[in-house]
Amino acid sequence: MSEAWDDHELLSRLRAAMRAADAVPREFVEAGKAAFAWRDLDLDVELAELTYDSAMHVEEEVAALRADSAVLRALTFAATRLTIELEITESALLGQVVPPQAGEVRVQGGSGSGGPPLEIDDLGVFVIRGKPHGPFRLHCRTQTGLDVSTSWFTL
Repeated sequence: MSEAWDDHELLSRLRAAMRAADAVPREFVEAGKAAFAWRDLDLDVELAELTYDSAMHVEEEVAALRADSAVLRALTFAATRLTIELEITESALLGQVVPPQAGEVRVQGGSGSGGPPLEIDDLGVFVIRGKPHGPFRLHCRTQTGLDVSTSWFTL
């Protein structure tokens, strides 16, 4: 038999549930929304994993650089048939898909939101103006039919 609650008990339990929901860290909520955003992608999308991050080798590289050289961050994401290479500058992400081919790239933020598609030229080069804040991933679709999304990352 189900438990019967009076109005006072029901309101008390609803208040407790609302307090518990407010106690969930924002990062957890954003991660849940991002995971749910996968439903918008075709299941044939291949995941490109981070295989190189120059930030992990900064001490070695900085020692070899002259004092007036700027240090750029480079990232490489590899999938079976496509590699996505990125250089992060002060104001943009400079990218190239390898092997070079035309297509489009989208930036998808942690809340599942994405910007408009940006062109990947015939040399596989693309530019994303401005740097995304918080966790994001890139989704590339080439004219040859490859669909690849990077793993999530934060700059």
